[in-house]
Amino acid sequence: MDKIQDIVIEIKKLEQELFVEMQKKENEFFYKIRGKRVVFEKEARKYQKSFVVKVSAYIANTGLLNIITVPFIWSCIIPALLMDVSLSIYQFISFKIYKIPTVKRSEYIVIDRHRLGYLNLLEKVNCFYCEYFNGLIAYVQEIAARTEQYWCPIKHARKLAVMHSRYYKFLEYGDCQDYQKKLDALRKDFSDL
Repeated sequence: MDKIQDIVIEIKKLEQELFVEMQKKENEFFYKIRGKRVVFEKEARKYQKSFVVKVSAYIANTGLLNIITVPFIWSCIIPALLMDVSLSIYQFISFKIYKIPTVKRSEYIVIDRHRLGYLNLLEKVNCFYCEYFNGLIAYVQEIAARTEQYWCPIKHARKLAVMHSRYYKFLEYGDCQDYQKKLDALRKDFSDL
């Protein structure tokens, strides 16, 4: 194909290689993934528990400014939940109409850090928040990417800080001929999902 397509193929290959390397950590840290569950060996769980910091000590060692910001951080959960629900409904209805494959929420919002025995309850709650929120942002980005591919698949003239998963398929900025010729086909091109 072209140079961009070659780079995308290479990136996907490297992502797969990275995933394989990350899976090797299962043996190093004595856990297995069974379905969607993480299961630690008995000795590993016992070893991890020896590293738990009591909640009182954790709070005592947390800076005052960190404690003051907690309400601001947690206040974001309400709009996040609203976004989660509204975008899930949006894609459930609209993607069926547009014939766009729906985004599997469970592939983006992964909650598993509560299985780490070295975290105290407060750390687990904080980890849950981060897992949910970052997973939600990735989920939302993928819904937006598929929507953009359907409605306006044109690359930007300026460099983006982050390119979403569908961006490489988009038409070149300023290429009016390809836009007219390829828009309909591009709206249906989700065969890679």
